[in-house]
Amino acid sequence: MSRKASDNVEYTLRSLSNLMGEKRRRQADGSAGSGAAAAGERSLIAAESCSSLNSAASGGELERAARRQFQQDETPGFVYVVSVFSALGGFLFGYDTGVVSGALLLLKRELNLDALWQELLVSSTVGAAALSALAGGVLNGLCGRRPCILLASGLFTAGAGVLAAARDKETLLGGRVVVGLGIGVASMTVPVYIAEVAPPHLRGRLVTINTLFITGGQFFASVVDGIFSYLAKDGWRYMLGLSAVPAVIQFLGFLFLPESPRWLIQKGQTQRARRILSQMRGNQAIDEEYDSIKNNIEEEEKEVGAAGPVICRMLTYPPTRRALIVGCGLQMFQQLSGINTVMYYSATILQMSGVEDDRLAIWLAALTAFINFIFTLVGVWLVERMGRRKLTLGSLTGTAVALIILASGFLLSAQVSPRITLNPPDPSHQNSTCTKYSYCNGCMLDPDCGLCYKLNKSSVVESSCIRVDKDSTMKAAWGRCSNETVFKKEDLFWAYNFCPTPYSWTALLGLILYLIFFAPGMGPMPWTVNSEIYPLWARSTGNACSSGVNWVFNVLVSLTFLHTAEYLTYYGAFFLYAGFAALGLVFIYGCLPETKGKKLEEIESLFENRLCTCGMSDSDEGRYIEYIRVKGSNYHLSDNDASDVE
Repeated sequence: MSRKASDNVEYTLRSLSNLMGEKRRRQADGSAGSGAAAAGERSLIAAESCSSLNSAASGGELERAARRQFQQDETPGFVYVVSVFSALGGFLFGYDTGVVSGALLLLKRELNLDALWQELLVSSTVGAAALSALAGGVLNGLCGRRPCILLASGLFTAGAGVLAAARDKETLLGGRVVVGLGIGVASMTVPVYIAEVAPPHLRGRLVTINTLFITGGQFFASVVDGIFSYLAKDGWRYMLGLSAVPAVIQFLGFLFLPESPRWLIQKGQTQRARRILSQMRGNQAIDEEYDSIKNNIEEEEKEVGAAGPVICRMLTYPPTRRALIVGCGLQMFQQLSGINTVMYYSATILQMSGVEDDRLAIWLAALTAFINFIFTLVGVWLVERMGRRKLTLGSLTGTAVALIILASGFLLSAQVSPRITLNPPDPSHQNSTCTKYSYCNGCMLDPDCGLCYKLNKSSVVESSCIRVDKDSTMKAAWGRCSNETVFKKEDLFWAYNFCPTPYSWTALLGLILYLIFFAPGMGPMPWTVNSEIYPLWARSTGNACSSGVNWVFNVLVSLTFLHTAEYLTYYGAFFLYAGFAALGLVFIYGCLPETKGKKLEEIESLFENRLCTCGMSDSDEGRYIEYIRVKGSNYHLSDNDASDVE
């Protein structure tokens, strides 16, 4: 930064200090209290009973707002460009996990996929992501953030090509695995890269872009599903293959974008790091930030070399062990409350509830994805107003209620399940289980059977449970519904995997309520809390462990949903998830402390008590503490803004 610009900064700061000092002196003449002002670093601690210090605090807020406005004006647009190109990895993460919801409805018809293959196509991506996320930590350290993002873009592009050209379900499975490898690397690298290039006062906002891009990718995927569901054949190829477009854009963009300056300093490339840091900060001084990064890296390397593996120190030191249990528990209950069942299988769930038309089910799933996106924005707005603890507790309470509503809707549909009135003998004389069912609900839960029926106004008549054709679940193996063209002309209907019911709206209501409550709190809060509750030396390892727990339970839930629904019934599966949500509510109430407004160094002390009392710790709401740190022209609002990403 030029000497002239530096002088302007110092002049601006001195003027603000003089202005606020004058205001405090005038206030002191008419009250018993006194204001305090000091150059450099100062702390203003105000008690509610002291009106003069409240005035000083309000003055500090004005000064801080002026300084923040000054810095925002100096933030170069290049930082936003880098953040958006990075967050395309989050968009691809959301798109490739969300697109499968609608694609499955077409794939199971065209490729005759049974429940196991549907689960494999969903969970293989998640499983591959879990493995590559763990490997991504090593690759980030060895190769840097930029090469890892380029690798993820290449994997996304290659996977999209394989999926679009697939001729059988085995090739589809291979393509989903390749896409999953890209998701894992991107999910590990993108937030780290954005956090390391962002200026301190914008770090939280810019990292949030990645979360918004994930939910935005899921919504965009559901819209693409709806558009291409109108194609008579191969609509799923376009759904799965279009992810190559943003992947190529990200790859080309990152050919011209820089490496993380923190990683370069860690590898000894200091001159290049200073040049990139100057590019990211515009005309702001970088000496103090550069020295801070360098000193932190040196201290961390000394600690790691002297005290052994970080995970061992975390497990033997009670506060970090308790923090790790809380962080991993949050991620576990996020998945056990069924979020990825809802996102991966939303169209299938709606069809299970009685929505007969594939296209309608896909568009309704798009509506739920849009609600997820909008209420994620609500969570970003609420987190600093309500606090982490209250927002998470309220979110999980509403999620449990929504799951009960969803389960009750399926239970109500089962109670009014149409009776099977015709039992024609199987002409092939095969020992079919379909003939033993008396009601549609039992027939629907059997993956080998479907319902052939007529409608008399809204009543189901002349219904029979028939074995499904081996080549397509869209018709029966024999009888009245064995020829699609013929049975449609004769006003016959074929239902596979669902029963005709007037209560299908209850499933849509349950899904919408679920996302309204889940998206603002239980969606982002496990990630937010995990970024705060570990001390600097344990932050990377703690986040890696909690992320691993999230992926493992993601695989577990997505791989077992359809079979759980088959053995426990649909309403039984959602009552099970509601039970897990209730257990999570007890865990969070007892174990999660409030971290809002606390310095990162203070948060460690919240876990000094026994685990079950962490959530009951004193919140210190009677005190108002404001920290203002002025170092040259680099202004840090609080210690929370310090770079802490490994």
